[in-house]
Amino acid sequence: MTEKTISKACIYGAGAIGGWIGMALASSGCSISVVARGATLEALKAHGLRLQKGEATTSIPVQASADPAELGVQDLVVIAVKAPALPEVARRIAPLIGPDTLVLTAMNGVPWWFFEGFGGRWQGTRLKAVDPEGAIAQAIPARHIIGCVVHASCSLNGPGFVRHHFGNRLILGEPSGEKTARVQELAALLTQAGLEAPVSEQIQKDAWYKLWGNMTVNPVSAMTGATTDLILDDELVRGFISSVMLEAREIGARIGIPIADQPEDRHQVTRKLGAFKSSMLQDVEAGKAVELDALVTVVKELGTLTGVPTPFTDALLGLARLHARVHGLY
Repeated sequence: MTEKTISKACIYGAGAIGGWIGMALASSGCSISVVARGATLEALKAHGLRLQKGEATTSIPVQASADPAELGVQDLVVIAVKAPALPEVARRIAPLIGPDTLVLTAMNGVPWWFFEGFGGRWQGTRLKAVDPEGAIAQAIPARHIIGCVVHASCSLNGPGFVRHHFGNRLILGEPSGEKTARVQELAALLTQAGLEAPVSEQIQKDAWYKLWGNMTVNPVSAMTGATTDLILDDELVRGFISSVMLEAREIGARIGIPIADQPEDRHQVTRKLGAFKSSMLQDVEAGKAVELDALVTVVKELGTLTGVPTPFTDALLGLARLHARVHGLY
């Protein structure tokens, strides 16, 4: 890609993180469109996309539609939905993607493209937990993908109205680990907007390390209603979480993502964030489907693939899945 090729960007999933990224891209000169529906679509048409940071609120006009075909081919599509919404995105995204369109996946958990250009003997393996029929990979070809790991906390004041709390970092990377011109251009664009946007040597490692912290606290908080500080203060719960993390760490070592930290090291990082509600607990409280497959089911699948026994992960998955099913969220 030559310079300044990213001028049209579409946000698919204008929730908290998608809206925040959209505002950043707009401040770097991109024209922004949004695929939205219902109250979010109405709010975007009436007020534009809004962002509150500290006491200041800014807004930008956006082209918003429930129909991707109305928005047309984009230079960049940002997918910032929760994993359960991804199959529907895959069914509808085609009109936004041209030959050179970049698709930035700003999502939690293990992505469907995890083993693209990575994974040694498992390279090219489709993960059934996140893409059961391969429909997502077919709809969003790997050559378009730029991976993204989000380190920021945002919430919604209301539809189309984002509140930024803390964190300002988007780690970017090609699935192959190559530092291509296009990923560097995107990083430069986001840096210009005031974000930290380093380009990773291997984006799968960054995704896995983030998952290592949130694959446990998320479902435990969803089941118990507890904030993260209370979860880590209970020594039995903390011990259980550590056991799950040790299983995941062994899986990571076998697929080429060794983690030097101990679970206790990661707990200290989580503690520094204070008493906060995990994203999965927020979803439960809002009556939204939970991201269990991309965070936990996929780890069980990777354990089977790599020959790592996962009794603690299985227990966590079974309990969290049952809780979600009883509440109609899985």
